[in-house]
Amino acid sequence: MPESEELAQIIAGCKKSETDSFSQLIDMYSTRCYGYFYRLTGNSDISDELLSRLFVKLVEKIHSFRGGSFEGWLFKVASNIFHDHLRDKQRQKKLLQARIERLQEQTEPAKNSVDNGVDQLQIQLEKLDEDTRELIMLRFYSQLSFKEIARMRAEPIGTTLSKLHRALKKLRKLVERKRL
Repeated sequence: MPESEELAQIIAGCKKSETDSFSQLIDMYSTRCYGYFYRLTGNSDISDELLSRLFVKLVEKIHSFRGGSFEGWLFKVASNIFHDHLRDKQRQKKLLQARIERLQEQTEPAKNSVDNGVDQLQIQLEKLDEDTRELIMLRFYSQLSFKEIARMRAEPIGTTLSKLHRALKKLRKLVERKRL
């Protein structure tokens, strides 16, 4: 289906770096692209993040659109972003699993002691969601800097700091509940 004249003008404006044109394009496609990501991930936070990445990529790559179906091109970019997300998630999962295995190997001799703090900490860590547990593991077990974690997760450092603060707060609550 040929592109509408209005869409062609908007795309031409985007190629000229016109902010209003980008806003129009985002308004036209944000709902559909969000729905695409949400159906793939089932998670609104991840969908929002992927949608943001898509529109950043759109600004960076609009000059590579050479005609044809804009929607086809846009959803190809969206698909690539989703697959990058899956690869990142798989990499992070492998890293986390390796860290957990190392931690378990280090704490195995202490399994006889129920009061062992490391064992209790591991039990409480396992109660956290994957993302929260991963942040704590990356920072304290992998000893990565906040900057390295933010870069690895492709998010602003402030977001990483905020998420880590909330993660530690959750862990603290779990540990305190266990003591009571």
